[in-house]
This record gives sequence, structure tokens and C-alpha cells, in this order.
Amino acid sequence: MKPSQQKSPKADKSLAGACGLFCPSCLIYIGARETPEHRARIAAGLGVPAETLVCDGCRSANRYVYCNSCKMIACVAKKGIDFCGQCAEYPCEELKRFQAEAPHRLELWEWQDRIRDAGWETWFEETRELFSCPECGAMNSAYNISCRKCGKAPGSGYAKRHGKVVEEFVAKRKG
Repeated sequence: MKPSQQKSPKADKSLAGACGLFCPSCLIYIGARETPEHRARIAAGLGVPAETLVCDGCRSANRYVYCNSCKMIACVAKKGIDFCGQCAEYPCEELKRFQAEAPHRLELWEWQDRIRDAGWETWFEETRELFSCPECGAMNSAYNISCRKCGKAPGSGYAKRHGKVVEEFVAKRKG
């Protein structure tokens, strides 16, 4: 096991979005656990104050301001299920809209299938590996094409699969 992987979170449902997002690979979640300098860089890139980079996961009481209004987490709670893929209405229009908005959501359908077929704990472990740097083991976001710790490219299996789409998305937002 690589040194950074030893610090990676163990399977914890509070770090698994109802929609299938993996909280430890979120820029906000990562930023909340980084040094003040790195947190400031992430916040500057997002155009938000560094002190707003606070989040303990999608299912926690301490969520990033954007996630506090998550319709999916409220919906699954109301329906008494854990993940959107367990719903008879899956995939609903809200989830389809959400998935289409950003490249870190490209694999939501596959992740929902994996959660349903193998269980959320297996999905969690596999997804942690997908977002870990193959060189140093650091957890990266979908937007870290190169590892944020060691600089290796691609910085994760996700970056290897979707790096071009992510780069195009970021370029459009900057342009």
C-alpha cells in the first residue's frame, strides 16, 4: 500500500452520494482537508472564499453550501432508500440533468449499477482506487488530470478515462 492510501478513508456511507458521487474525490472535500495554502489554491480556482471549503460528505450534517440543497439526498431519505439506483423512477429527470452538467459525473450510471450489483462497500473501494494516483496513492478529483501531490499524469484512472472531456469542460468555463 502506498503511503497516501493509508490516509484514504475507509468505506463510509456518509462519503457516498445518493447520486453515486464519491465524496473523497470532490474538490471541496479534498480542499477541506488540505494545508491552508492548497485550500486557498482550490478556493481561488473555484472562485469562492477558502473558509467555505468545508464538507464532511454528502450524508453528513456538515456539507458544502451547494450540497445543502441536494435534491437527491432529500429524495432518497423521503423514499427510505440509500441510492438513486434503488428507486423505481431511476433515472429520474433530476438525476439526468445533474449528471449532464459536469464531467465529474460522467460515470454515475455505471456507479449506480455497481452499487446495486456489488454493494456500496465494494463500489467505494473500487472508486477509491479509480481516483487514487497510481504513483503515490494520493486521492485526486476528476479535475486533477495530473496528480495534485506528485504531478504524475494521468493522476488517476478517472483522469486516464476522461481527461480530454474534463480539460475541454474547464477550458470552456475559463473562456
